Amino acid sequence: MSSPSRPADAQVPAARRVVFVDGVRTPFGRARKDGLYAHTRADDLAVKTVRELLRRHPQLPPERVDDVALAATTQQGDQGLTLGRTVAMLAGLPPTVPGFAIDRMCAGAMTAVTTTAAAIGFGAQDVTIAGGVEHMGHHPMGFDADPNPRFLAERIVAADALNMGVTAENLHDRFPALTRERADAYGVASQEKYAAALASGRIEPDLVPVALRDPEQGWGLATADEPPRPGTTVEAIAGLPTPFRPGGRVTAGTSAPLTDGAASCLLAAEDVAVELGLPVRMRLVSFAYAGVEPEVMGLGPVPATRKALDRAGLTVDDIGLFEVNEAFAVQVLSFLDAFGIADDDPRVNPYGGAIAVGHPLASSGVRLMVQLARQFAEHPEVRYGITTMCVGLGQGGTVIWENPHYDVQEADR
Repeated sequence: MSSPSRPADAQVPAARRVVFVDGVRTPFGRARKDGLYAHTRADDLAVKTVRELLRRHPQLPPERVDDVALAATTQQGDQGLTLGRTVAMLAGLPPTVPGFAIDRMCAGAMTAVTTTAAAIGFGAQDVTIAGGVEHMGHHPMGFDADPNPRFLAERIVAADALNMGVTAENLHDRFPALTRERADAYGVASQEKYAAALASGRIEPDLVPVALRDPEQGWGLATADEPPRPGTTVEAIAGLPTPFRPGGRVTAGTSAPLTDGAASCLLAAEDVAVELGLPVRMRLVSFAYAGVEPEVMGLGPVPATRKALDRAGLTVDDIGLFEVNEAFAVQVLSFLDAFGIADDDPRVNPYGGAIAVGHPLASSGVRLMVQLARQFAEHPEVRYGITTMCVGLGQGGTVIWENPHYDVQEADR
């Protein structure tokens, strides 16, 4: 009787470098009844970004896209029904291209990127599209949510941990050095930096226009961000009310406005990008997510960044550019203080941030990446950059990127 043959050993793929090929976003609109996208579907916003990526890169055969990951914090209505798959179909990708939805609240798009990038790095996929959309006008934050009563009954979280504005006030309480004056100055600086970036042509190239239809005003075209308030001054916001606490320190001038918008990016294995003639705008180095007490949610980027730096064998001194999501000014300031970075350090958010442009929750992670990619091209002396953000319920996420344009001679000057 012959013995059965020994099964062959499976071929385990070697790790591959993952690159950020390109990213785009819609103009961001204010989340209100008369806002830019009041009569536009959330999934249609995401479709515009995916179609634009394909239009910009005709050398990419659509069937080569291995997966589409789209994030939303509220996954219902026009943000439901497995966004990655439905948006892929609506964007005209072949039916052979799968897709899925993802949720890590504010870090949804960031998680879509790191999840599909991990699949590429492992060798399971070659090319992916990752992004996020949030129509906060159609889906207010926390609307129809039903938190388990055990959270409060068993004191798993503080009573105010689900109110993001209150968590920002808690940071002011915990760290006396984080004064309202510093936060006000930071909020104004964000508006000024965004206005300067817009005037110098650094914002528009990454925007995809969106056709609008209003039942009263007819057809239109969204070509610019709606939230920014150019000309904002410290004097103008000094008297703003503090809606999250009487006599508090967090105001509309130091918070990201409620926003509608979408952003998507194209990722690939570096060898596949070379094969297809796709550009390489950033290389993924490492990423990490971390948890903190939910009542001080804004501290999340600090441990996430430390973890990502440790995994990469880097220190904060190696980072030449920081894209920090500005949910609240105090949250960014807590990050800067943790790493000994000055409030006005030119490496931090050179184009301004969410306080000016808005924060459509699950899409913001890719907006940070889009801006960092453009800054890398402008700064060949910088080798590494970070995109980082706080996440609701006490989390943080950080991705470290390498600049493919890095020039040692430029760095030495």
